[in-house]
Amino acid sequence: MSLKLTFFTVLTLFSLATPALAEIEIHDQYARSSNPITGAAFMLIQNHGDTDDKLLGVNSDAAQQVELHTHLEDENGVMRMVHLEAGLILPAGGELRLQRGSNHVMFMGLTAPFGQDDIIAITLTFEDAGKINVKIPVDMDRMDHSEMDH
Repeated sequence: MSLKLTFFTVLTLFSLATPALAEIEIHDQYARSSNPITGAAFMLIQNHGDTDDKLLGVNSDAAQQVELHTHLEDENGVMRMVHLEAGLILPAGGELRLQRGSNHVMFMGLTAPFGQDDIIAITLTFEDAGKINVKIPVDMDRMDHSEMDH
């Protein structure tokens, strides 16, 4: 096999193996913490692909336990955080917003307290796109303006 043919074969296989990564984009990410042992991360995840994907989970060395969480109201009207064991659907051509008071990444048992401007590394695991590494800046003062009228 010629060098030129080998190069194009490898290039073709690589492009077929990684299209989903290019279709998932992460924007507007930030993390914060209200105490030295727990924290949360928020972001906008966009799917530019033609098929739905599913965010299955998240990993990070920043805490002993990292999970996808949401807030649900119980039968007594009390809001509680709940682990989303089944993950979250990321619709084709759509987005998934992880935000305060809703779906988010929860860090429990922080290995070190979050400090302003620290960078937290996480890995998001998708059913089709696979693992995507994300760097998240800590912004302790940030307000969530996603639901506000501008």
